[in-house]
Amino acid sequence: MVDEPAVKRAIAFFDGQNLYRHAKEAFGHHHPNYDPKELFGAVCARKGWEGRGVRFYTGTPARRHSEMWHGYWANRLLAMRRAGIVVESRRIRYQPYDVELPDGSVGTKYIPQEKGIDLRLGLDVVRLARMGQLDVAVIFSQDQDLAEVVKEVKDIARDTGRWIKVVSAYPVSTAATARRGIDGAEWYRMDRTFYDACLDERDYRPRPRYRLAP
Repeated sequence: MVDEPAVKRAIAFFDGQNLYRHAKEAFGHHHPNYDPKELFGAVCARKGWEGRGVRFYTGTPARRHSEMWHGYWANRLLAMRRAGIVVESRRIRYQPYDVELPDGSVGTKYIPQEKGIDLRLGLDVVRLARMGQLDVAVIFSQDQDLAEVVKEVKDIARDTGRWIKVVSAYPVSTAATARRGIDGAEWYRMDRTFYDACLDERDYRPRPRYRLAP
């Protein structure tokens, strides 16, 4: 029987877009207004864990696809880095597809796709677990692709004779359609009261550009 450590070192791994989408659905927040450090700190306080760092992963749009969101994430990620959060970002790719317009003509729309973010997050969880840098990996996501990461960490714990836990933290409400955390992980459900106590009220939208009059 592996002894449970008296002091449990926890590291947070935020799947930025996944948490945003599910919080929007569950609570009606229309931009990613959560504070990663506050959310993680609140979870650690509830569970009695020792927070050892926050890591944040997100895709970001190119300026040509959305100037507002491009500027928002540039400002937001800079603030996170200054706050000591480890940030990993990838450019969002857009897959074109044809749609029929009301006049019968064919137009083009684009589906945003994150590439490599969940892989990078998963690799970091496994790497830090293997290096003995954490006892608890708190993943703020409901992405079931990360279930493979949970299995790998459990294998590491068994092979090394260590106590390691993976936790999936996610929003819950009657409006949420995704009701499950990551399979195989321990689930930490965040209700609206808990979540809304950890918001970042700053406005990261870029300032409008003004032209000087001739």
